[in-house]
Amino acid sequence: MAFEHRSVLLHETIDSLRIRADGIYVDGTLGGGGHAMELCRRLGEGGRLIGIDQDADAIRAASERLSPFESKVTIVRDNYENIAEILKDLHLEKVDGIYLDLGVSSWQLDTAERGFTYREENAPLDMRMDQRGAKTAADIVNTYTESELYRIIRDYGEDRFAKNIAKHIVRRRQEKPFETTGELNEVIRAAIPAKVRATGGHPSKRTYQAIRIELNRELDVLNRSIDTMIGLLMPEGRLSIITFHSLEDRIVKTRFRLNENPCICPPEFPVCMCGRKSKGSVITRKPILPSDQETEENPRAKSAKLRVFERGQKAQNGVQGMELWKSDESGEGDAG
Repeated sequence: MAFEHRSVLLHETIDSLRIRADGIYVDGTLGGGGHAMELCRRLGEGGRLIGIDQDADAIRAASERLSPFESKVTIVRDNYENIAEILKDLHLEKVDGIYLDLGVSSWQLDTAERGFTYREENAPLDMRMDQRGAKTAADIVNTYTESELYRIIRDYGEDRFAKNIAKHIVRRRQEKPFETTGELNEVIRAAIPAKVRATGGHPSKRTYQAIRIELNRELDVLNRSIDTMIGLLMPEGRLSIITFHSLEDRIVKTRFRLNENPCICPPEFPVCMCGRKSKGSVITRKPILPSDQETEENPRAKSAKLRVFERGQKAQNGVQGMELWKSDESGEGDAG
């Protein structure tokens, strides 16, 4: 099966980076190379793209797709959480832009044997983005305690029936360990009231999201990596991140705000005394959303949000005015 993925907010993301022909950019979630292809078209002599992905199938697909730009592209199989080490190995200190397209690719969802989708009833419970790892979704379902399952389904799936789902999973696995998506779907359906199942979409959606996030450490990696990525930007370089659910978006929004306004002094202080300097500014006070046309053509784009942060030139040099330290955050108007 060919690796196919429709790049969400394609032009909006690449436009947000303000590509310089001779710039150096990092695609932290390369996937099939859709965003990377558009970026490479805008690079000139001396321009370079570093593509990072942990999925071997994505690496193969992107390598083939980007072959016309082979001299400008370096592809690394790794997790973007290791971006600092990756750039160091490539003898790069700073880059002009970094972007992430978070979540699961269309190809991963549509390939049954990868076990990401609840719409397949006879697929293995896998969900590994990096198949070099030994731990799978089946290990989580079969070995986590009831309280641990409840926690991840509640926190990462935001499912109000998390407690009942966890209880049903533990009860069922005492008879036989879970092996397939169909077995898990059956138990989740039984744990959710019939009235809710009739109107609330697929009952397994939230639980699958929770297990996938836990297995691949998605939120932890994102939360710990944003500050690092901002620190790797050249003056006026940009970090652009596409999220697909509120948990991701909340992390991006929060980390961007804290990098813009890190001061922890009490508001009554006339001047900043903590010494924490702003690293730049949030470009998107409200997230950039897909157009109606894009969501109509690609329903999976419906929940996408793009947020952009720009590294400050003054902050890069260790000097920043008080007006930015004490910046007004009231412009952030969405509920996120």
